[in-house]
Amino acid sequence: MKLMYIDCSMGAAGDMLTAALLELLDAGERAAFIEEFNSLGLPGIVMETESSVKCGVEGTHVHMLVNGAEEDEHMHDHIHAHHHEHHSHEDGHMHEHDHHHHTHGHDDTAAHTHTHTHDGVPHTHSHNGVAEIRHIVRDHLELPENVREDILKVYDIIGDAESKAHGVPITEVHFHEVGTMDAIADVTAVCLLIDRIKPQKIAASPVNVGGGTVKCAHGVLPVPAPATANILEGIPSYSGDIKSELCTPTGAALLRYFADEFCEMPEMQVERQGFGMGTKDFERANCVRVTLGETD
Repeated sequence: MKLMYIDCSMGAAGDMLTAALLELLDAGERAAFIEEFNSLGLPGIVMETESSVKCGVEGTHVHMLVNGAEEDEHMHDHIHAHHHEHHSHEDGHMHEHDHHHHTHGHDDTAAHTHTHTHDGVPHTHSHNGVAEIRHIVRDHLELPENVREDILKVYDIIGDAESKAHGVPITEVHFHEVGTMDAIADVTAVCLLIDRIKPQKIAASPVNVGGGTVKCAHGVLPVPAPATANILEGIPSYSGDIKSELCTPTGAALLRYFADEFCEMPEMQVERQGFGMGTKDFERANCVRVTLGETD
C-alpha cells in the first residue's frame, strides 16, 4: 500500500506542505505541475520555488506571488469578523502564517476587488468572504471535480473554526484580501498535489503547535490561536520549546481533512522524501517532511 507520512514536529503551514509535496515529484513533473498551476486561473497568482537550507537540511521554499508581489509576512490566515450590532464594524482576530508575529492593519471599509475574464467577459468581484472563495473555486478554476470538492471541504473546516473562534456566523467571516488569494493558492496546490501523487493512505505525526504568543488586532493571545485550536480538537498536538506559532489554521485544516491517522511513523519502505521549508530560522530545521513509501 502506498503510504504518505507527514512529519509535523515543526508544525504545518500551507506553503510548507505545498513545497514538501512538490519535492515528491521528479524534476520534470515538478516543472510541469508549476506551469499547470500557474495557468489555472487563480486571480493574480504565480507560484515560484527556490532551494532553501535549514540547519544543514536542503529543501524547497514556495513563494505565492499575488499580482507580482509576495504579501509581507505571508498573511494567509488573517481574518476579521464584522459585527453589525449598533451599526458598527469591529475588527476581529488576525493571526499570522509561517511563524511571523506582527499584525497588518487594513481599512474595513475599503472595497477589496479583483477583475478577471470569464468566457471573454470581464468580471469584478470582492474576494474577502467565504462565499466569494466558494465562487472562485467553483466557477473560475479549471479543476478536476474531486479536487474542487476537496478544496471547498478544507475551506469549510477553516470557516467553521473561524466562525466559532470569533462568535459570528460563517457568512461574517472575512479574510484579508491578498491573504485570501495566497491561502486559496496553497490549499489548491496541496489538494492538486495529493490528487497527483495518489497515496492510498495518509498518516501524520502529532502536531507541534509551537508556543508563546501570537499578536492579533485585540492584543496578544496564547499559541495556538483560537481557530487553530478549534481545528485541532481531537487531534494529538503539543507545545514544544519553540516560542512561535508553528501550526496555522490553513496547515491544521489540511491535516485534519487529509490525514487518516495521527501516529508515530509506521514501518514502511521509504521511496522518496520531500522537505518543505518555512521562512524563520530556529534551532531545529524549520520544515515539514513528507515521506512516501510502501507498507503492508
